[in-house]
Amino acid sequence: MASPLSIVLHVIIMSAEFFTGIAVNGFLVIVNCNELFKCRKLIPMQILLTCLGMARFGLQVVLMIQSFLSTFFPVFYQEKVYGRVLVAFWMFFSSLSLWFATCLSVFYCLKISGFTQSYFLWLKFRILKLILWLLLGSLVVSLSIAALSAHVVYSKSTKEDDLRNMTVNKTKLQMRSVSGVLLVNLALLFPLAIFAMCIYMLCVSLYKHIYRMQNMSHGFRSASTEAHINALRMVITFFFFFIFYFVAFMVNISFIIPYRSQWFFAVKDIMAAYPSGHSVIIILSNSKFQQSFRQILCLKKNC
Repeated sequence: MASPLSIVLHVIIMSAEFFTGIAVNGFLVIVNCNELFKCRKLIPMQILLTCLGMARFGLQVVLMIQSFLSTFFPVFYQEKVYGRVLVAFWMFFSSLSLWFATCLSVFYCLKISGFTQSYFLWLKFRILKLILWLLLGSLVVSLSIAALSAHVVYSKSTKEDDLRNMTVNKTKLQMRSVSGVLLVNLALLFPLAIFAMCIYMLCVSLYKHIYRMQNMSHGFRSASTEAHINALRMVITFFFFFIFYFVAFMVNISFIIPYRSQWFFAVKDIMAAYPSGHSVIIILSNSKFQQSFRQILCLKKNC
């Protein structure tokens, strides 16, 4: 069991992550929806950021509910937190957030990279038409993962009711359920592979661009160089944020950490940092978002 100090620290960290996540992801949704209404046309970047903000907003709420229940209602958490409905929402928003972020990384890669291969140019000129289909495909895949995960958990709980007094069989069913959920979520390795490919392509494109600038005796800090660096910063930071989240998620769902121990709460804090961390980087890397955020916080001189 965790000490009272560890629980208090967890509550403080959890609250800070929750309010930060709600603020930054809500900000992304509001600002981009406002821009969409003003422009009255579909702009891929704004659509992607709006969808990503909504997915992470939902994931932040689900993770907050889990942390709140595990801290203040431990008995209810043990009995209900891995029920069919909550698991479905958890898996849905987790998968949706990753797939939307993957679409964003692909968009950055196609927009900024300077490759001239025919297949790359074909995708680059058609990304505006493909973006809605990519988002729809992400939604369908996420719904499928959520449904499969919920089915595994529901099957477990139903069988456990019939075998409540059989400890050995109960343990086997739990392990089978855990294995099923882990297997379903290994599908998330595919968008992570796409992420890694986008990082590689952006690095190669940046290297070639800097090499050309050196030969032309130009400075490194051109607009294209800045665009490459900003895109790499956002893609790489999200990649590492999700790696930490994914590892913490797998540890959490496998039940290998004692319930309400210090490591149990640490895993919860790591998972809750994921939906807000990358969104903060997106805002800090975009001057328009920074200006809008300052206006909202009344930090401008004319406020």
